[in-house]
Amino acid sequence: MVTSSHLSIKPTKGWHLIDFRELLAYRDLFYFLVLRDIKVRYKQTVFGGLWAIIQPLFLMFVFTIFFGRLVQVPSDGVPYPVFSYSAMIAWTYFANVVTRSSNSLVQEGALISKVYFPRLIAPLAPVVAALLDFAIAFVVLIGMMLYYRIYPTVMVFLLPVLLILTMLAASGAGMFLAALNVKYRDIAAAIPLLVQLWMFASPVIYPISILPEKYRLLYVINPMAGVIEGFRSALLGTVAFPTGMVLVSALGSIVLFLIGALYFKRTERYFADVI
Repeated sequence: MVTSSHLSIKPTKGWHLIDFRELLAYRDLFYFLVLRDIKVRYKQTVFGGLWAIIQPLFLMFVFTIFFGRLVQVPSDGVPYPVFSYSAMIAWTYFANVVTRSSNSLVQEGALISKVYFPRLIAPLAPVVAALLDFAIAFVVLIGMMLYYRIYPTVMVFLLPVLLILTMLAASGAGMFLAALNVKYRDIAAAIPLLVQLWMFASPVIYPISILPEKYRLLYVINPMAGVIEGFRSALLGTVAFPTGMVLVSALGSIVLFLIGALYFKRTERYFADVI
């Protein structure tokens, strides 16, 4: 007697959060996409892993010349090169994740239209893959700190928390933009401009201390504002650890992640039809 079994896959209804059990069941595919993302980034390149530090390092040089020397933007008592670079490594990770996650569904269009897998895997894979770039760039920061004889504060143990908040904000923005990009392809052209404007709205090239006190609470609604200032404080001791700012930015990161996840789950049912 021959029996057959059928698996029926139906779209979920309403607004749902992430199904972690389903993601766990497809963990092999997730690992493959992460590994492929890393290999594609460095395969057949002349500089290899140096690309992880070229972008933040060159931007640091440009910012030091124009903002540190010419405009003389304050740097909270530390040399401007390490001041800007410490922010650039956190910002570069965030920007890379948002950019790569936003384009992930379109890049995986052939796979999405043929087989079923949790679509959320595609925009989440760059979140993990980009950690390698962050780690490489962070090693350079340690060298710069030793050169300038700057030593981290006891708050350095909060760096994993700050990194997790950065991952939440980046993945939330990436999921939201990836879902939009499937339906509206001009989103891909707008993302570089959005990321650039977002950088200038974050304390990458300037400290929060130059802002009037009455505007700071509104300013740190930007999830990356408190995170970047926290990075600087924990590593360089520029100011007392901005606990209040970090908490506000943490709330912003969580809200952004939830919005991105909810919108993604709400719209993923038509990805295969329009991609």
